[in-house]
Amino acid sequence: MTTHYDPAAPAEETHAPGGGNGGPPPAAPPADHHHHHHGQSGGSRLGRLWRGRPEDPGWVRPAFLGLLLATAVLYLYNLSASGYANSFYSAAVQAGSQSWKALFFGSLDAGNAITVDKPPAALGPMALAVRIFGLSSWSVLVPEVLMGVGTVAVVYAAVRRRFSPAAGLIAGAVLALTPVAALMFRFNNPDALLALLMSVTCYFVVRALEDGRTKWLVWAGVAVGFAFLAKTLQAFLILPPLALVYGVCAPVRLRRRLGQLALATLAIVVSGGWWVAVVELWPASSRPYIGGSQNNSFLELTFGYNGLGRLNGEETGSVGGGGGGGMGGGSQWGETGWDRMFNSEIGGQISWLLPAALILLVAGLVATRRAGRTDAARASFLVWGGSLVTTAAVFSYMAGIFHQYYTVALAPYLAAVVGMGAAALWERRERLWASLALAAAVTATAAWGYVLLNRTPAYLPWLKWLVLVGGLAAALGLVFAGRLDRRALLAVAGLGLVASLAAPTAYTLSTVSEGHSGSIVTAGPSGASMMGGPGGGGGRGGFPGGGFPGGGNAAPGQGQGQGQTQGQGQSGPGGGGGGGFPGGGTAPGQNGQAPNSQAPNSQAPNGRSNQNGAAGEGGGMAGGMGGGGGMGGLLNGAEVGSEAKKLLETDAGSYTWAAAAIGSQNAASYQLSTGDPVMAIGGFNGTDPSPTLAQFKEYVAEGEIHYFIGGGTGGGTGGDDSGTASQITSWVEAHFKEVTAGSATFYDLTQPTD
Repeated sequence: MTTHYDPAAPAEETHAPGGGNGGPPPAAPPADHHHHHHGQSGGSRLGRLWRGRPEDPGWVRPAFLGLLLATAVLYLYNLSASGYANSFYSAAVQAGSQSWKALFFGSLDAGNAITVDKPPAALGPMALAVRIFGLSSWSVLVPEVLMGVGTVAVVYAAVRRRFSPAAGLIAGAVLALTPVAALMFRFNNPDALLALLMSVTCYFVVRALEDGRTKWLVWAGVAVGFAFLAKTLQAFLILPPLALVYGVCAPVRLRRRLGQLALATLAIVVSGGWWVAVVELWPASSRPYIGGSQNNSFLELTFGYNGLGRLNGEETGSVGGGGGGGMGGGSQWGETGWDRMFNSEIGGQISWLLPAALILLVAGLVATRRAGRTDAARASFLVWGGSLVTTAAVFSYMAGIFHQYYTVALAPYLAAVVGMGAAALWERRERLWASLALAAAVTATAAWGYVLLNRTPAYLPWLKWLVLVGGLAAALGLVFAGRLDRRALLAVAGLGLVASLAAPTAYTLSTVSEGHSGSIVTAGPSGASMMGGPGGGGGRGGFPGGGFPGGGNAAPGQGQGQGQTQGQGQSGPGGGGGGGFPGGGTAPGQNGQAPNSQAPNSQAPNGRSNQNGAAGEGGGMAGGMGGGGGMGGLLNGAEVGSEAKKLLETDAGSYTWAAAAIGSQNAASYQLSTGDPVMAIGGFNGTDPSPTLAQFKEYVAEGEIHYFIGGGTGGGTGGDDSGTASQITSWVEAHFKEVTAGSATFYDLTQPTD
């Protein structure tokens, strides 16, 4: 068998034994065949776009375009309610729109003092949009929505190649209606781009497994490299299963497979490593400090705080002080273990169809067990299913920093497995085992949906019964799927699909109807994600436990899970007031909502809480209205009053930085409000040794910073006075004139008291 013949042969062979869908046999010919068909179809380009492939039924392409349009409308709805969402990244986006150097390095400010704690790839699309359209909530968040629509399209395309258009539509709908996907594709964290690029990676690997062409595997490597530049090592989680599947199942000789994998690895190194090499070789004196690192090194950030530290809990410079994980099967970031994806912290975000996906994955592998080594349908199950299982396993046991929204990475894999599994079993529905497996998947989804909905008993209390009864009725009908007539069969299938998607759809609609801001956000209605770690139940925008560690009103195990720790609670280690971040108050906004009435440019969109105490009014961010330096502000920023804004804007153009503040979120709030660069002392957590006291004194002596924003604890964790942030705070307070604007305190660095 020649190498030329190998690529085509498996694509031809896999349709019959591989259990695609009985769908169109030409669903997965080599790409040049598609172009040949389209060339013959004639008509205008727009007509071909609407008609799709000539061999498809007429409804396929309109249904696909309708899915994309519906996803876009859903994700764009009420988008501006989130304001600037995570002001940490929005400030970096603003900086990148003002300075190409800031865009390249991912600087938090246009003065290039310090970077965010991630590479800059995810910031690029947003920064370019802001350059074109100006700074607004929409210009920051619409690129994320487009990434969501793109991810749905990629998952559809990957699934329908080897299965049916209906399978692709089911997969796309499952993805679009996953609550955490609706959250993160409307939010400006790097996870949206990561999910898109991981989906693209799987798509290219599936293409490579069909025809054995090297170019597809190399493109997969390029996608992984750029995903690394979005969220570093998380991009590599799926590499082991993908490499193993290709090494075993690809339709070319073993030596060629190994060579192709080597080329793909080289593609990863080049596409992800070029930026790393530039940053590491660039003189540190002329680039910003690498935020999140302790030694101004991106490699240290990658393998430490953002790498192994996430697995073992030893994140140096973390908000928890790098104290390590496992407290009785968990950590300060919640309980770990095999059931983590199903527990009260995570379940409502991602796990609605996870039991069904696992059942369908096993069933799909059983359905293709007798196929040849190169069967592309089975390889598709292994690619998407292997990515799902591997990522879920790592998430379940990682002891370091873990937020509920990380689980958006699972959504494309889960959706693809559900679509493929449903199609493979539907094709075999006349076989008893297949109809029983379909029924089991629907039953598990209905039962688990009931359990999850019952965790928020006040939210649509009738829905859980409809989901349970409808799902069980559909499952009963599916048992006899091989004997039903067409009309009854479609009714049963439709009921099963509606019952399976009703609960996550409700949570998704709840998610898009509210704004979300701050560093820790969750999907679903109030109480949908209760942190089970220290401090009891957490809120949707607050910090694990509502007052980690030990702060706020919630004693361990006593939180309400509604984001309702009072803003007047006792100060914890951070001295910030009520129940938010270590000792800090409630998260800004109900469960992390941004205030609905504020225009993004009028005040920091992280601003006033509208539930149980306002930020800056006795709880929430330490430092009061526009205060800002306290621990509560390290996660959710500060509210900037009009007087503070006016003060900072005065003569700001004469300085490199209008002000300096402890912690990136505090600095970001003032920067977004004024449009002028604000230096973040200590980076995100206030613990980075940047700038040093000597460097800060030099900046002040050269007249580069106008104000220092007061009100902070000055240490980053628990008020530690040995860090550079505390040293700078003490020096400023001792030597410069104090100025008040509204309720905020500033120090004028151009007016020494001595």
